[in-house]
Amino acid sequence: MNRRQLIAVAIGAALLGATLARAADPGRPAAAGAPAAAVNVNTATLQELEALPGIGSARAQAILDARKQRGGFKSVDELVDVRGIGPKNLEKLRPYLHVSGKSNATPE
Repeated sequence: MNRRQLIAVAIGAALLGATLARAADPGRPAAAGAPAAAVNVNTATLQELEALPGIGSARAQAILDARKQRGGFKSVDELVDVRGIGPKNLEKLRPYLHVSGKSNATPE
């Protein structure tokens, strides 16, 4: 193994170690702007929604307004009906969303 390969492997191992350490400590607060885990769209606050990738204050408010109008969401798929959230955006958000249980996101 040449020196460049050895350095690349060392950097990769360091990054993997940091990622695994982060995953092993769920009580640790999320990085600014990053959701810790998942957000229940039926109970989330404006700040929890804004912490989601691609969701600013206008989209977060649109989700809250739609939730109030509908009386809640039965499925994450219903978010495509919210102004500003299309199918592609929903697929990016899907890993961070659910419609029951507790929100685990840490507000900024």
